[in-house]
Amino acid sequence: MSPSCKFMQCLQFAARKHANQRRKDIKQTPYINHPINVATILSTEAHVNDETVLMAALLHDTVEDTDTTFKEIEDQFGSEVCGIVREVTDDKSLAKEERKRLQIENAANCSPKAKLVKLADKLDNLRDLQVSLPLGWNEERRTSYFVWAKKVIDNLRGINQHLEDCLDEIFRAAKLI
Repeated sequence: MSPSCKFMQCLQFAARKHANQRRKDIKQTPYINHPINVATILSTEAHVNDETVLMAALLHDTVEDTDTTFKEIEDQFGSEVCGIVREVTDDKSLAKEERKRLQIENAANCSPKAKLVKLADKLDNLRDLQVSLPLGWNEERRTSYFVWAKKVIDNLRGINQHLEDCLDEIFRAAKLI
């Protein structure tokens, strides 16, 4: 199945918004690789073919990490995609610890589509962390992220067994289960 024009426009939009951003890994990977990985995990590993979910995966960090607004997403990609993005977006006006607490607390109340995006997002982040530490991180911070991510994941369960199994494999390797 070939991607729709709207999907390709969404991919281009996300690439443009994240164009000057880099991941915190040693290689300074282009940031856009992360949203593409999240959409790819959903499509190829979780067998999600719902285009709104895949588009939301591409856009999941745009409001949080760029100058993108929810209105912009809604105008260009519709209210359903925007709604999913809204559910997975942290409020950057809050302190980091509060944002992390709210992710744990709110995860169980997310829609099934938002849960899919969050599961794939955490899976990609944890896979990256298994391979290398981001610049400025130490082993204690990595371990802390894994512990926190597991608390979020535990509140997202019941939506996609394959993603949950992949995450559990990571948590087993980190001796968290």
